[in-house]
Amino acid sequence: MKYASLLSSASALMSGLLFGAGLMVSEMVNPAKVIGFLDIFGHWDPSLAFTMAGALAVYAPVYWLLVRRRSDSMLAQPIQIPNNREIDCPLLIGAILFGAGWGLAGICPGPALTMLSSLQQPIVLFVVAMFAGFWLAPRWLSLLGKATSS
Repeated sequence: MKYASLLSSASALMSGLLFGAGLMVSEMVNPAKVIGFLDIFGHWDPSLAFTMAGALAVYAPVYWLLVRRRSDSMLAQPIQIPNNREIDCPLLIGAILFGAGWGLAGICPGPALTMLSSLQQPIVLFVVAMFAGFWLAPRWLSLLGKATSS
């Protein structure tokens, strides 16, 4: 059992390193590049669309042929695929906040963690605010739930 846990951790580490390297190579860690991609009415930079299309071209066949037909991963961990029909208010609010934050700052959580190694003050503040949001969100939703039930 200890070997399986170590293998699972190593797999997660390698996946994270590969993801971070992909973010750096595609320049997703460059806020100016991301904002250029999001600026569809100005000087639009479509290069990140090609990055996303390339990622989908690799992932989609693997998912279609391998992942969706299995109940366990190659490391004997259960595969949990979310139900795409569960679109609720918290999901929509979260998506709107995520998109607004990404558009305003040009940074999303994955690249922010990759960029944290630079110790630049705006990035550190972004990550601190991001984790504050992670901490506050369930508490806020809990308060909303109590307010609507009374």
